[in-house]
Amino acid sequence: MSAKFDISFSKSAQIRGGLTILLKASESDLAAGAEIADPAGIIAKAAKIAKFTAKSMSALDLVAPEGSHADRIVVVGLGKAAELAAHDWLKAGGTAASKVKGVDKATIFVDAPGVTVDGKTAADFALGMLLRAYNFDNYKTKKGDDDDAANGKTVKVTIVTNDAGGAKKAFADSEVVADGVNLARDLVNEPPNVLGPVEFAAKAKELEKLGVEVEILTEREMKRLGMGALLGVAQGSARPPRLAVMQWKGGKAKDKPVAFIGKGVVFDTGGISIKPAAGMEDMKGDMGGAAAVTGLMHVLAARKAAVNAVGIIGLVENMPDGNAQRPGDIVTSMSGQTIEVINTDAEGRLVLCDALWYCNDRFKPKFMINLATLTGAIMVALGNVHAGLFSNDDELAGQLTAAGTSTSERVWRMPLGKEYDKMIDSKFADMKNTGGRYAGSITAAHFLKRFVQETPWAHLDIAGTAIGSPQDEINQSWASGFGVRLLDRLVRDKYEA
Repeated sequence: MSAKFDISFSKSAQIRGGLTILLKASESDLAAGAEIADPAGIIAKAAKIAKFTAKSMSALDLVAPEGSHADRIVVVGLGKAAELAAHDWLKAGGTAASKVKGVDKATIFVDAPGVTVDGKTAADFALGMLLRAYNFDNYKTKKGDDDDAANGKTVKVTIVTNDAGGAKKAFADSEVVADGVNLARDLVNEPPNVLGPVEFAAKAKELEKLGVEVEILTEREMKRLGMGALLGVAQGSARPPRLAVMQWKGGKAKDKPVAFIGKGVVFDTGGISIKPAAGMEDMKGDMGGAAAVTGLMHVLAARKAAVNAVGIIGLVENMPDGNAQRPGDIVTSMSGQTIEVINTDAEGRLVLCDALWYCNDRFKPKFMINLATLTGAIMVALGNVHAGLFSNDDELAGQLTAAGTSTSERVWRMPLGKEYDKMIDSKFADMKNTGGRYAGSITAAHFLKRFVQETPWAHLDIAGTAIGSPQDEINQSWASGFGVRLLDRLVRDKYEA
């Protein structure tokens, strides 16, 4: 459950109790609003004693400051003004949100001296507050007394800025981005006994309230389409698979859609090639790609994006019962290509290959981007700082890299090549589902590439960034919601009419 902030913007404010937050660049002598909040000049004295130099995301906390109408003053450091990037404003908002606890109201002055602040900057700050406030504690029966969200408490936040009108307008979009990210986080954080394929599909269906057209394909319909690869993964589970097809039609009728495809393995035991017990509980997050696509479709619809977009998520559970597929089985994909299953724990690509082919065949999109917690190998290469980017199109890859830099949901382009592609050739079928230990993330990408034909395509391996990534100023959750802001930025910058 997220803490509740009632955020408004104003050009000025009077302080009458509560919490006041000021921002300060390291080169500046004063923080914005200091003349209002601190007429006695206590901040400068306290900063000297505490050796507070306003380093990036540091904080100086003053309780019951003498001579002030505020009950408490917090100064958040921004670091050097010349080095501030767009993402730093989200981080500053997150840092501020971490200080808003146990209060009824907070007044925040964001116009720091020596720093250029416009409406978009102030809205980014507010977005950082909303992202930091997220906390998934739905299943805790005992919660802390200072847990504002648990107690149903709404904190009234007034953000003071000269461009209050611009901030209010920009925040209308920022707020729905936070909703989309937090929806993705919720989906990933849900326990696997609660969120199966059918339940996940129902969550996608709820987007109809925003104007998204949603179709749910059942096992019978997928059999008719020939999705033998996806169905092979699902056959070991008592829970039936689903394919959710979401369409947002915000562009011109004649415009081709942009398409996003997500891996939705709601729980992955590894199947017959079963995973070790240690850490298997984390495999409830193996649907992080599908969660990101669902969150993205929420954002596009909620902000009425001027684009036609398709989101497709393949929803299965990979279990090792007596009907589960075996290593050595050969399945036939929707494309007609046959696949030798070498390892049943390389299942995500089997789900995605049918979803990609279906998307391309039905919608003829401008591009396809798939997201998947696909390989541990990408974490060996990139840790949990960057997602792996694989693409058959330099322009699309460049756009994703730029969007990643802008949002700090960073991607790193990995190589593709014929030598890697040969590694998934099979003696008994058209291909096998794994090329072995070496270059594991690359051979997985080549597997997917065989199902996209000539359509511009990118594969994002988000195994290291969607779940268990380091907590930071804007995310304190195990599930990060990675990909929602990245892809919304891509659409905003390059594909809206």
